[in-house]
Amino acid sequence: MSTQPVAASPWRMFASEFAESRVAVVALTVLCLIVLLAIAAPLITPQNPYDLASLVLTDARRPPGHVGSRGFTHWLGTDAQGRDLYSAIVYGLRISLQVGLMAGAIAFSIGASLGTLAGFVGGRIEALIMRIIDLQLAFPAILLALVLAALLGQGKWQLIAALVTAQYAYFARTAHGAATAERSKDYVEAALSTPLSLARVAFRHVLPNCLPPLIVVATVQVANSIALEATLSLLGLGLRVTEPSLGMLIANGFQFMLSGRYWISMYPGVALIVLIVVINLVGDQIRDQLNPRLKR
Repeated sequence: MSTQPVAASPWRMFASEFAESRVAVVALTVLCLIVLLAIAAPLITPQNPYDLASLVLTDARRPPGHVGSRGFTHWLGTDAQGRDLYSAIVYGLRISLQVGLMAGAIAFSIGASLGTLAGFVGGRIEALIMRIIDLQLAFPAILLALVLAALLGQGKWQLIAALVTAQYAYFARTAHGAATAERSKDYVEAALSTPLSLARVAFRHVLPNCLPPLIVVATVQVANSIALEATLSLLGLGLRVTEPSLGMLIANGFQFMLSGRYWISMYPGVALIVLIVVINLVGDQIRDQLNPRLKR
């Protein structure tokens, strides 16, 4: 009795190809570790760095390895307010990831919907939407985010709104190109011959086939959102002082760099660079697998 080999699932094949890249596996491992650190921040840090009752001003600007008044060692030193820098970085990872993921998810939803609608419907609707997108893409994202952050003011939700407005156009442009290519295929013509509405065909049948390039853009834009948040916080236009993102930690210690207290800005900066690099490395591997023509 002959047996036929069972075809591997697409997810298993994707994971198998992903595992072939050691760099991507290491980057994904580091990224998962960072996410776990951010989630478990209250359990693995000796201090809540933004609980004023736990701060001791006499411990301010102490170098790495200093034993503080509370009895624990500040392995990465303290900042100008006496906060344990290790604790502040772990909490900062949590805020930076929240801002990056939320801004990326909302921009993905808005941009993918507009781009799919424009590419599928066509006509005047396509012309109107894409002219608006083209006009926005003519300006650098950092410039647009800077202007919007200055107008909306400081705060997490104000910053997310600025980042979404600055980045949704990249998703819309990608979705438009993919939807335009899908529009002429046979399965779309077959779906249009049924009583299904245009919106149902567009978002139920066309949009899922546009996801591979959109996923690649999403990984890039999440990393860009984190970098933009840090830039705006450094300029005083991002999060409030009471919201400990990595960008805010770098900004808090920037004025002490010339006095030799390098650790206040350096260690949060290293954490920010590692976070952005590993997200981009994972995104590069996903891009190569979803588009074999781009494989190195």
